[in-house]
Amino acid sequence: MATIPVDGATLHVRCDGDRRRPAVLLSNSLGTDLSMWDAQAAVLSLRFHVVRYDTRGHGGSSAPPGPATIAQLGADVLAVLDHLDIGRAHFVGLSMGGVIGQWLGAHAPERLDKLVLANTASRIGTPDGWRERAAAVRAHGMGEIAAGAPARWFTADFAARQPVLVGSMQKTLRAQSPDGYAACCEALMDADLTMQLSRIVAPTLVIAGACDPVTTVAHARSLAAGIAGARLVGLQASHLSNLEAPDRFTGALNDFLSA
Repeated sequence: MATIPVDGATLHVRCDGDRRRPAVLLSNSLGTDLSMWDAQAAVLSLRFHVVRYDTRGHGGSSAPPGPATIAQLGADVLAVLDHLDIGRAHFVGLSMGGVIGQWLGAHAPERLDKLVLANTASRIGTPDGWRERAAAVRAHGMGEIAAGAPARWFTADFAARQPVLVGSMQKTLRAQSPDGYAACCEALMDADLTMQLSRIVAPTLVIAGACDPVTTVAHARSLAAGIAGARLVGLQASHLSNLEAPDRFTGALNDFLSA
């Protein structure tokens, strides 16, 4: 574990595996932390140098006052790579992490080897929806958002079969800083990468959850269509597909990154 200073914040970072091997950086979704990648890191670290971090305002990373932007969140990733003396890396981002990945692909192509965009879209939600959510958590805290999260994150069948995992994810969300969470809502409020997808030249894998109500299969198809040569893989899962279908998700990562 390490703490890295970046542009008014400090980021909580964890590295696993031999740093002489190719680097893979994993970027978490809104309301989670780097532990969401435990299953993937355990496998990938056998072949890669795996770097995980808590997005600013999440987990062990600090939550500076005021809204964030996707450009700022992307710059945080570059600062982590610089601090660790990593010139290029594979990047894997889910949901908000995937939006960050799109920004990196368009604005810092020289730092990326391969790009994996999971359960994400070039524009997630609506500006009004994000504005209202940011205001709600600042006013009332994380309780209501955490209570409704399982329906957004998992299929009902999976949630019923895995109550401990679901409860753990809710606990993580409930513990997030309301200001940090709201700041990232505001970053997503203004983020629309649709017109920048054609600038992405890194080999790209798009992963979709067949039951995802947040970033749908249609969103994934549009994303893949906008990036030259992108491949699309569908999983029988909802929004947090790396947790609901960990073996297939990790297998798809391994196959793509090792090819």
